[in-house]
Formats: sequence, C-alpha cells, structure tokens
Amino acid sequence: MADADENEHLRARAQAWLDDDPDPAGREELRTLLAGLPATRAELADRFAGSLTFGTAGLRGPLRAGPNGMNLAVVTRAAAGLVTWLAARGAAGPLVIGYDARHGSRQFAERTAQVATGVGRAALLLPRPLPTPVLAYAVRALGAAAGVMVTASHNPPQDNGYKVYLGAELGGSHGAGAQIVPPADVEIEAAIRAVDRLSEVPLGPAGQVLDGDLAASYVDRAAEVVDPAGSRDLTVAYTPLHGVGGPVLTAAFSRAGFPVPGVVPDQATPDPDFPTVAFPNPEEPGATDKLIELARTVGADIAIANDPDADRCAVAVPEAGGRWRMLRGDEVGILLADHLMRRGVAGLYATTIVSSSLLRALCAARGLPYDETLTGFKWIVRAGADSGHPLVFGYEEALGYCVAPEHVRDKDGITAALLVAELAAGLKTEGRTLTDRLDELAAEFGVHRTDQLSVRVDDLREIESAMSRIRAKTPTALLDEPVTSVEDLLPAADVVVLRTGSARVVIRPSGTEPKLKAYLEVVEPVVDGDVAAARERASATVRALRTETAAALGIW
Repeated sequence: MADADENEHLRARAQAWLDDDPDPAGREELRTLLAGLPATRAELADRFAGSLTFGTAGLRGPLRAGPNGMNLAVVTRAAAGLVTWLAARGAAGPLVIGYDARHGSRQFAERTAQVATGVGRAALLLPRPLPTPVLAYAVRALGAAAGVMVTASHNPPQDNGYKVYLGAELGGSHGAGAQIVPPADVEIEAAIRAVDRLSEVPLGPAGQVLDGDLAASYVDRAAEVVDPAGSRDLTVAYTPLHGVGGPVLTAAFSRAGFPVPGVVPDQATPDPDFPTVAFPNPEEPGATDKLIELARTVGADIAIANDPDADRCAVAVPEAGGRWRMLRGDEVGILLADHLMRRGVAGLYATTIVSSSLLRALCAARGLPYDETLTGFKWIVRAGADSGHPLVFGYEEALGYCVAPEHVRDKDGITAALLVAELAAGLKTEGRTLTDRLDELAAEFGVHRTDQLSVRVDDLREIESAMSRIRAKTPTALLDEPVTSVEDLLPAADVVVLRTGSARVVIRPSGTEPKLKAYLEVVEPVVDGDVAAARERASATVRALRTETAAALGIW
C-alpha cells in the first residue's frame, strides 16, 4: 500500500510539472515515464528527488525533463529569477548571453534572451557558439549588467550548464566580468524559487544577435598578451576536443604572428556527442591521444588542448625516445607566472589552496605580492581585493589560467595558449625547452611534486561519510612525519588541509561533479644539482602519500 501511495504522490508531482513544462519534448519524456509506472519509478523519482541548485557555479546537470535536470523549464525559471534579481538591485544595462555547441545550448540561450526582453531588458546574444572567455570579455566590453554562458565545460555529453557573470555595477572593480560569489548565488536562487507558473513568465523576442565584431575584438585583445618583438618560430599541434575553441584560437595565433597550429582533423569541428573521446576533458586518460599522434606526425615543439568551452588549456611536451608528456596544471601555472615575472609584469600573483605552494615561494624570492584563495576562479580573480596590488596573474591546478585579468576576468584557455607559445618560442631560440625551464626552477626551489586522488560516486552520501571520517579520525602522521597542522575550513568551505614538514594534503568535494578529491604535494630538495634524482624521490614519496591518504579516507 505504501508503494502505491508513493507512486501516486510521484505521479501527481510529475503531472504538475508536465502541465507547466514549456517544452513539447520534455512533456513527452515525462508522459512516457508516467505510462511506464511502476517500472519507471526509480528513474522518475530521481528526476524529482530535488531541484538543480543555483550555486556559485550556476546550474549544471544532465539533460532531461524534471526539476533535477537541465531543460527548457529549468532554464526559463532560472532566467526569470535572474532578471528579477537584477531589477531588484537596479542594475542597468543589457544581459549578454553566450552558448557553446552542446545539445540544447542555443535553445537555452535564446530562451534566456526571451525572458530578459519579456521584462524590458535588452538582451545581446553572441552570434554563434563561442568560448566561455569570449562571453566573460563581452560582459565588460559591452557594459552589461550581467552575462550568462550556457555550457557544461568539460562535463560528459549528456550534461549542460548555466553560468552567470556580473557587470561592473554589481560586481565592482574586482568582480566586473567575473562569476558570481555569495551572497549573489543565494539571492538569485531565492528569486528562482519565487517564480510561480512558467506559463505566466512573459517572453519577448530572442534579443539582438551581435555581429562578428565582438569576437574579432576579443581576438585583437588576446593577441596583445604576447610581446610583439618575441620569436614566432614554433610548431604547435592543437585540439579543441570537439568544442568551440578552434576558430578563435587559430585566429588569435594568426593575429599574434604565430604560425597557425595544426589541428586534429576529426576533433576540429564542434560535436556535442564528443565521438572520439570517452570524456571531453584533457585531464582524462586517453583524451589527448589523437593530439599526441598529430604532434609526432608534424614534429611539433609543443601540443595544446582546450576543453570544449576553451576556458582551460592543457600542454604536452616531447621527451626522449619519441614520448610525450602532459604537463600538470601546476607546472604550466608556474611556467606562466615565472615568464610574466621575468618579463617585468609587477602586481599580485594568486592561486588556490589546492594548487602547488611553489608560486608562494616564487613570489617571495622575487619580492612580489601573493595571495591564496578558495578553489575556483570566482575567488582567484578577486584575490588581494584589499591589498592595493592589482591582480596580474592567477591560476588553478585544474588547467585554468588568467594571464590578462583586464582582458578576461576568468580563466581563459586562448590567452593562456598564446603565452605558452611565446614562452616556448623564446626558449627555442636559446636551444631550450619548457622542460628545461622546469628543471631550472626545481634546482632553485626544490621539486614540488603534485598529484591528485579523485573518485566519482553515484551516492553523494559517500562523500559526506569520507569527509566526516577524516575529521573524526585525522591522521597524526603521514610519510612517517608528524602532521604539524590541521585546518578545517568549515563553515566557509568543506575543506580539510593536513601538513607535515615536507608534504600537504587538501581534501574537498568537487564543486561541479559528484567527486571527492584529495590534492597531494611533496617538496623534495635538489641535492648536488641532481634534479632527475630529486624528481624520482618525489614521485616515490607522492605515491606513498597517495596510498596513505586513500586509506585515511576509506573510500578507495
């Protein structure tokens, strides 16, 4: 009897949603599930287990009907809440909207524009699927009240997402063109919940479609991050991983005077199904196999990959014996910071609590201000807000780099690629490589070896249990060294940091995926100039730290 009652309750909730769903495809999807009850109960229950929450990363979830998915109904409600919130704060200016090439992205972008114009706010739609950094640039360049980017970044093909950026009026000098931070996320979420029936949300025309001048302006500004007098002798292999970065990156390279990179042919065109990769994230095993194959074929000096919305940048370098190695995000971040410092770029350098501590050491040695933030570019671009020092560079280990904050106040895989190319080309004129420069930095500051534990879960309670376990039974020693400090960042963030004399472990749930992550770092001194030996010792030590951390968490 209880099952029958629960089925009827679920049926009533689904029918109420269906009756208000503006998307014929979504309504048909739910009708099919309702007709399949009780066999479809688990699937239907999952879709109505809750609602996608509008957090500081906006919305992100699977494309499916119901409140716990990305669909036209959820997007309409989110857009209505956002424009209501903007109006309540008296924010003038248009809403600028960008979108990638994922399933549903254009439809969601156009619906957002309709909701904005429905209440009398101008809506400016980017002219085609474009990288997220172009949208972040547009918010500032067009004097927008806010911006929306429809993208799920590097998530699986079945997902989509919705990110919000603030203009200068509400974001302030440090948050202009940056993603929202609390309390804006909570306030917008409350405005979304207050939206009643979707049939009563007024819809206007789908806004003004911008011409190509905006993207061309972005490319012109992007090209300015490199020194016009620097070497351009460099062969680059590139992949946009079936995303939208290809045309913009190749245009930026050409505009900056570099040879146009060779592009992986069957990954060059946007494809929302990402057919040649298991997971469209350059950090995932196998995702860059075709890129490395191309790099070998063309004799490339370096290989570069963007993620599908081109806000991240991965770099691979050749090694002895025809092998190639993907650089870690920390390695690329340190190379770029060091390069800017040696170019004389003065100001604040920032990273996050989960990134390598080498940037702190580098800034101390060079006499430059440094700041460390919570994870996410929404925090990085606001680093040092009260310090009086302008942010000139920020990075996070997950392949995100902000090399020109006055151009794009977010991570930008296009400008990062240009700066990597400038550095590699300059080293090439000296007969040196990116690897050589990493070795020189290691000799000066020690080998800072980083690694990561990451586990994807089906039940988020597993992550809660693991975080509770590490708090209740915190290790007193790691690598036979006493744990000298334990930082629990609750309630500001669900993060635990453990430190010994030579190691650090940062444990946190992912903010965008159902994953638990542990970020590991060991520092190994270089003895008698033997960097290779120090790297071997560091690799062995971080493997041991990985094993001990996994045991302490009890989830692997």
